Amino acid sequence: MSDAIDDLIDELHAQADADRPTETTPEVGIIMGSDSDLDVMAGAYDALRELGFAEQTDYANPPETRFTFESYVVSAHRTPDLMYAYGETAAERGLDVIIAGAGGKSADLPNMTASIAYPLPVIGVPVQEKSVDSVIGMPTGAPIVAVDAGKSYNAALSAVQILAREHAELVDRLAAEHDDLRAGVADVSRALHDLGIDGFRDREA
Repeated sequence: MSDAIDDLIDELHAQADADRPTETTPEVGIIMGSDSDLDVMAGAYDALRELGFAEQTDYANPPETRFTFESYVVSAHRTPDLMYAYGETAAERGLDVIIAGAGGKSADLPNMTASIAYPLPVIGVPVQEKSVDSVIGMPTGAPIVAVDAGKSYNAALSAVQILAREHAELVDRLAAEHDDLRAGVADVSRALHDLGIDGFRDREA
């Protein structure tokens, strides 16, 4: 098993050495401490896809979509060497922002990755309520951005907001996504008013 981890580490360093154009590398990295976190972290995938990002699974053969993301399972406690390699190579591999999720009381992956990858921004996702204090508990001078427990969708929106400072088309996509949310609120507000509570509940059934 350690050979498999070594292979992943070697692959990350090889990608960093490849010096590929930024247009062909993933902008967003999603990492999580365990595949058991995937149900919660899936919200980040959903948000990125809704905003036109494609998942990049082959570093050498990127999707045709301009904006992409990648994902890995990286355990701060079981594979600290992989965590260090990921954080240390992130910028050289073309990443602009990392979304890191972890659960449990010692959810160290987001804040440790933030320290290693600094100054690359890291957005922490506490997978459980009991993970919040661990994720946000960074000392002065070692910043991390964090969302509330389970809110990986918001983490992805924040990641795209960061990218939008350099890419005007992402500003437009975020604005369109926000307009859709507003329209959704308008639809349910109108339905509740016009149908009344009983009719509205029947509509939702």
